[in-house]
Amino acid sequence: MAKIAYIGLGVMGGPMARHLLAKGHDVTVYNRTAEKAEQWVAANGGRSAPTPAAAAEGADAVFSCVGADADLEDVTLGEAGAFAAMREGALFVDHTTVSARIARRLAGEGEARGLLVIDAPVSGGQAGAEKGALSIMCGGTIEALAKAHPLMEAYAARIVHCGSAGAGQQTKMANQICIAGVLQGLSEALRFSQASGLDTDKVFEAISGGAAASWQMQNRWATMAADSFDFGFAVDWMRKDLGLALEEARGNGATLPLAALVDQFYAEVQAMGGGRQDTSSLVRRLGR
Repeated sequence: MAKIAYIGLGVMGGPMARHLLAKGHDVTVYNRTAEKAEQWVAANGGRSAPTPAAAAEGADAVFSCVGADADLEDVTLGEAGAFAAMREGALFVDHTTVSARIARRLAGEGEARGLLVIDAPVSGGQAGAEKGALSIMCGGTIEALAKAHPLMEAYAARIVHCGSAGAGQQTKMANQICIAGVLQGLSEALRFSQASGLDTDKVFEAISGGAAASWQMQNRWATMAADSFDFGFAVDWMRKDLGLALEEARGNGATLPLAALVDQFYAEVQAMGGGRQDTSSLVRRLGR
């Protein structure tokens, strides 16, 4: 049993913390909205703390899943941040999707303090978090991953060491680039099928077992056809993630014309009021 602090109890962090508790670990949670932390404890057990530092004090491992770079910096290095309270040799695992830049900064800050740091963004969405079946992309040292791996197994179906600090975040950017392209193709195929007067269920049956198949097709074709877009990962967050990828590409020289185009398409969906709808709502900009 490890003593664990979990910072951030949103749709991803809450289930991950619950899986850690279910494995018998001693879990203390912190959330910016204290009421959410209290509700989590009431529903699951464990205890809550008033600050990230208080949650992290004496912990073997500290996990975080917050919003963006600024949020992550605040809960780690800010006033009452976790890093100042963590003991030497403790592990820090960040599941937030953020820039590779801040991931490298935290790795450097952690090394100076004698901490083991892993950037470990996830894929699989809220459903994957609830089921304990996430894919985790890790950046950091082999030593840090060896300590993190048995803990992350509580909610992971796949854990891959992608390289040094920041590599997990860069891999997550590649993941989001792929999703953006697939969803644009799926949106166009669906609207083409509808415009042709085809039975979209039959189209799905015909093409979902061949080269066109994808997770998005299997899980979103029918709901997109039904104009149902309430499945977790929001357009607002996808735009944040694509922005990170485009920023990284400007630094490393990669060319991302499709990602940049789909990012602008998502801006149109936001303008239509769909910022909190899930990413498959991309199809809305193509009409009916």
